[in-house]
Amino acid sequence: MGIFDRFKSQAQDKAKKQSDAAEQKTNERTGGKYEQQLDDAQQRLEDRGGMRRERPPEEP
Repeated sequence: MGIFDRFKSQAQDKAKKQSDAAEQKTNERTGGKYEQQLDDAQQRLEDRGGMRRERPPEEP
């Protein structure tokens, strides 16, 4: 792994943590009213940023 790959990986990890923190804070402030919409938006942003992560399957 090259040095640029390592920096990219570190930046993506930091962005994921910040994204999770923002989602959690927003859910707290809205009482979870928009939880699904926030989760969908977060997933789309992470996909665009190359930070794809596995999501657990949705329950029916």
